[in-house]
Amino acid sequence: MPPSATTSATTAPNAAASLADRIEDLLPQTQCTKCGYPACRPYAQAIADGQASYNQCPPGGAEGVARLAQLLGRPVIPLNPVNGSEQVRRLAVIDEAACIGCTLCIQACPVDAIAGAAKQMHTVIDDLCTGCDLCVAPCPVDCITMQDITPGRTGWHAWSQEQADAARARHDWRTARLRRDKEENDARLATKAAAKLKEVEAAMGGTPEEQAEQARKKAIIQAAMERARLKKLQAADAATSAAPSPSDKPRP
Repeated sequence: MPPSATTSATTAPNAAASLADRIEDLLPQTQCTKCGYPACRPYAQAIADGQASYNQCPPGGAEGVARLAQLLGRPVIPLNPVNGSEQVRRLAVIDEAACIGCTLCIQACPVDAIAGAAKQMHTVIDDLCTGCDLCVAPCPVDCITMQDITPGRTGWHAWSQEQADAARARHDWRTARLRRDKEENDARLATKAAAKLKEVEAAMGGTPEEQAEQARKKAIIQAAMERARLKKLQAADAATSAAPSPSDKPRP
């Protein structure tokens, strides 16, 4: 079951937490990608690695920059305008009469805040929406708009730590679910390919033309299985390299 809107991802302070962990704890967890990274965690890791600046998070705004500056022992600097500007928090609203049920917004939402099914009307679960606006661009009928819901309050003044914790929990759960679904699908395809290969091998024989066609099919199946094997190894290597090392030491 996915975490509820009130599930907290915050844990007790850990002196051994990596710098990336501590940076991530200070991000608003909208998962909006405006920082230039696919989610809050990769951005936190990039800051820790010295590959990104700590002023690239518009949802965190000026206070977010100040929080990160204090952690890093760096000066407070303005939010980088290239990444956007500090704004009031917004809510995605779907024109349900115009919705065609394409599910593209559901696929785009990083925190599972949109409910619906294929060819059925979709709706946004208001309490779960982080205002990331990632659902707007994919909509083929322009039926999603963003509405301001915190007039006069921007950045962290428009967002609470509890909401950030809940958004991170939902994002992490969604990521794990998608990874599991892909692994299960890959396993089904591998089983199907192995069965097909066995079937082709059992049918080897016949005329030279039939043997050539069977050999061609066998080669195609074997090539597909090898590509799948290599992709699996590459994904495992990428996951290993992206994971924080247990030996990471907090930096001053």
